[in-house]
Amino acid sequence: MSLYRDEAVVLRTAKLGEADRIITLLTRGHGKIRAVAKGVRRTKSRFGARLEPFMRVDVLIAEGRSLDVVSQAESVAAYGASIAADYGAYEAASVIVETADKLVSAEHERTVAQYRLIIGALNALAKRAHAPRAISGSYVMRALALAGWTPRLNTCVVCGRREGAYLSIAAGGVMCEADHTTDARRIPPLALRQFAALTEGDWEVLDAGPLEPVAGQLVEDWAEYYLERPIRSLRLIDS
Repeated sequence: MSLYRDEAVVLRTAKLGEADRIITLLTRGHGKIRAVAKGVRRTKSRFGARLEPFMRVDVLIAEGRSLDVVSQAESVAAYGASIAADYGAYEAASVIVETADKLVSAEHERTVAQYRLIIGALNALAKRAHAPRAISGSYVMRALALAGWTPRLNTCVVCGRREGAYLSIAAGGVMCEADHTTDARRIPPLALRQFAALTEGDWEVLDAGPLEPVAGQLVEDWAEYYLERPIRSLRLIDS
């Protein structure tokens, strides 16, 4: 049974049998993987607490026939404790890991840029660097942009003029008064500016005031359209 070592973020866990868990990880060098952590639900587990969602760990993994097996796990950054201490941060982190899990669908495909992005987002949440909803919203939009779904927000997607007051998710960006389609929504200027800032990671704009509900809804709708399924954690925040 061959071994490999990698750095990873725990995205989610699922019970397996009486004492084991299946751990879904996004790793730096091997992409998304699922591996069995044996005995982690026992009180005396050697590394159970290190394999909880939001944790950043160094793992030694043994390749298996159907699922790999976690042999060792050492903490790199304990984001989980700080995030769990604040409900808003916890909600935002849940959005982040769910988005990563759904966006990176194939296993064992290297996704270094996505890994760096999730590390930056969880670190910002743990340090309270910005408002939690702004961090999660920016993560979602930037992760989708890395996957090729960047909205066009500077010029009308039909005529190219710089006067977009409407947004069509299906068309991929803003539209002007003359060319907007029936599915396009008129977006208030501040909400559109914040939506662009979320996509670009412009914290000067995002830190200037609370996130407009319309901007948050645009993130949810954009993600659901291009992922072809909802991010349930986003719906919980907006409910």
